[in-house]
Amino acid sequence: MLSSEPQSGLSTGRTLNRREGLHRYQRPPHGSAAHDAVLVLDPSPEENFGHPVVLFYVDVNVTKKRCSHLDGIYLAECLTLALKGRCQNQLKRRQTGPERFLGNSRLSGGGRGGPSGGRLLEQAIRGLCEVHFLPLVVAVGDRNRTQRLRCVHSEFARCPQLLPMTSTTSPVSSCELNKNTRRCHQQLLATHLSCRLYQTCDHAVLLSGWRQQVTFQRHAQNLVGFYRMLQNNGFHKDHIKTFFAGGGQLPDIEGVYSATEKAVIRNHMSYICRKQHCADTLVLYLNSPTRNDGAMLLWDANLNGIADLKERYSVNELLTDLAGCKATRVLLFVDQSYSGVLSKRLRGSQKHFNGLLNVTLAGAPCNATPPLTDIELRREYQGCQNLPTARWHQK
Repeated sequence: MLSSEPQSGLSTGRTLNRREGLHRYQRPPHGSAAHDAVLVLDPSPEENFGHPVVLFYVDVNVTKKRCSHLDGIYLAECLTLALKGRCQNQLKRRQTGPERFLGNSRLSGGGRGGPSGGRLLEQAIRGLCEVHFLPLVVAVGDRNRTQRLRCVHSEFARCPQLLPMTSTTSPVSSCELNKNTRRCHQQLLATHLSCRLYQTCDHAVLLSGWRQQVTFQRHAQNLVGFYRMLQNNGFHKDHIKTFFAGGGQLPDIEGVYSATEKAVIRNHMSYICRKQHCADTLVLYLNSPTRNDGAMLLWDANLNGIADLKERYSVNELLTDLAGCKATRVLLFVDQSYSGVLSKRLRGSQKHFNGLLNVTLAGAPCNATPPLTDIELRREYQGCQNLPTARWHQK
């Protein structure tokens, strides 16, 4: 459970009510964007963000009659369900209002045999304009837009361990990411050095992280664990590129870059795919928060809480970068919400050949007789292999 501090005059921010973005919520019925507090209930605290959460506006000094008129729930304070604006199911609000799942149970899970708290929350958001991420809650008049939403420990689940982010104190607001200006580049990634002459190698791209409040210790552990697994299968550290958070805060591994520039990420993957004989195996590990259309969220560089176009990596863009890839094999590990969107698109694509590969991660046969030794695996399949001149020039 997450809530803002009980201080008068908290708001989701005028920017969120005016611009089209990830956290664009419906304007409150009583015509004001300011509320006394904001309450967020997360029915799936162990899942990566991108799943539905329930968001309430909390207002004090509101009469029970007035609260009922606002289609709210009166519990000493008035709770009104916040929905995203401009969505198809918005008119269903009164049919499936918050009273259907709060009622007498008050999120206690009901009596014996009654539905659990998670099921009650699912009933609340089914068919509505679902909210999938934590909102940016700021105090009225706060020009620094400091996030006031805090996790409150409850019996339902413990608060997650946040990952310290040292770079979030300096948002990238002056950088013109859509223009080719030298000062916009926060990182140096010499992609052209990834492909060597007369050599083919195994390559990997790891992608994770959006905002500090939804980037946990386990996300860093996921990346480190996957990185170690790749190394154990012969992937060289120079060929594993990790894009994480705003400053690449992962001290335990090498080759970490910030996930602030979509162009850098896309250009790197496109280059590896387009270069003849560059990649034998290309592995992608995707562990970012995801919208319900499958789009991955890159780091919120300007810290405004809105997933701008330059901060989203859509399924269409990913498929474009991988279309006709010249790697011998491309393996996607999709450890995030709404992975079915990408899977469905891949199955129906004519530009991405999907076959059952009876090989290891490095391309070695799984049923070799006799089994390959560790020396044979390293020499013939893992890491990099030298190519004959004739094959290198073969189209």
